Amino acid sequence: MFSVTVRDHMMIAHSFRGEVFGPAQRLHGATFVVDAMFRRPDLDADGIVVDIGLATEQLRAVVGELSYRNLDDEPAFAGMNTTTEVLARTVADRLAERVHAGELGPGARELAGITVTLHESHVAWASYERSL
Repeated sequence: MFSVTVRDHMMIAHSFRGEVFGPAQRLHGATFVVDAMFRRPDLDADGIVVDIGLATEQLRAVVGELSYRNLDDEPAFAGMNTTTEVLARTVADRLAERVHAGELGPGARELAGITVTLHESHVAWASYERSL
């Protein structure tokens, strides 16, 4: 399986519900380094997995929809804790929508999957992997 990974970052504010989250139940900020890995079993006719420029642009657009926002106020997240895991799935699903819409180029339609990793720090991160 071949893969290409592009990276961006986002800064958000949010709070959590539930005793398990301790002080994170209060409103706080988080900055995530976001990696999006695109996979396919074979390279396309041009010898690539995906157009890196388009993948970078689309990742930037997706994280731009979330950055500098209090996610507690976003209707898409009403009633849920926006944990690192939930946000990784959200980014992956939004990238998948863009792949299906052709926004990563026609060759991207042959991608097999996407894995999104959100790095909370240099010692902790979470990922979500999905098929296309």
